[in-house]
Amino acid sequence: MKYIITIFCFSFILFQTAIAQITEKNYKIYSVKQGKEVTLADVVEDVKNYSVVFFGEEHNDSVGHYLESKLFEMLHQKYGNSMALSMEMFDRDVQPVMNEYLGGFIREKGFTKDARVWNNYRDYKPMIELAKTNKLDVICANAPSRYTNLAGRKGQKALLDLPAASKKFFAPLPYDTATGKYYEKLQEMSGHGLSKTDTAKVKAPPMGGMGSFNLIMAQSLWDATMAYSISEYLKVNKTKKVMQVNGRFHSDEGFAVAAQLKKQSPNTKMLILSSGADDAFSNIDWNKQKHLGDYIIITDPAVPKTFKD
Repeated sequence: MKYIITIFCFSFILFQTAIAQITEKNYKIYSVKQGKEVTLADVVEDVKNYSVVFFGEEHNDSVGHYLESKLFEMLHQKYGNSMALSMEMFDRDVQPVMNEYLGGFIREKGFTKDARVWNNYRDYKPMIELAKTNKLDVICANAPSRYTNLAGRKGQKALLDLPAASKKFFAPLPYDTATGKYYEKLQEMSGHGLSKTDTAKVKAPPMGGMGSFNLIMAQSLWDATMAYSISEYLKVNKTKKVMQVNGRFHSDEGFAVAAQLKKQSPNTKMLILSSGADDAFSNIDWNKQKHLGDYIIITDPAVPKTFKD
């Protein structure tokens, strides 16, 4: 046991060392609108024109996690307490737990247990702690997987039959389901397994041998619920700006959560950042990337991942 603990501690130290050494040399940011590479400070300045900033990540990308934390920090420095954080990584039913932790009422141990944090919570902890220190709101945006699983197995009709108290934890029914190119992407996932860039793989049921499980219905509930959580927050907090963190599959190309938010709140101005590692980091063809969002962030694949995919 001592040997295992020693190995774990050594690995953790190596991981922390790698993170500490991340610099501007490990990522490149491209502005689609300007047609050139820009800095993170340029992105922060541009946020003045938007209410919602989507940061689409790859879950195990060390550089991506560094950037989203740095971006949130810089956004707070520029826009103060008008900033709020919204996260796919927390479900709507744990919002009271999040609020209790941010308010200093409960300890981190109780928070991580009762909030059902992801296995790689250490990647998101800096943003939560920044919010806690500066008294910023954190929106637990996602639908609990028990409901997406139910929707995938039995459809929206089954959700209608749930108690009223349960329905608070997902988007109002009926919710829109995926269409067009996003529908086609989900269909491909259904047949060939989950995409490497999809966040839902942390919680979704196995794709192999899914039988009658309807991935479109399940995934759309996640997307609609995250959009609903943001929309409802902005209705009450009209002067706020929201940084939404999710797997890039949920916002790339303006699909998924971004598309659902546009339907639910047509006047909300959104900025989409798509971030991920690419083997072509040293010689990027931005023309192949620019359809993904307003800003494309390519990270250095040589930097160690935070966990194995």
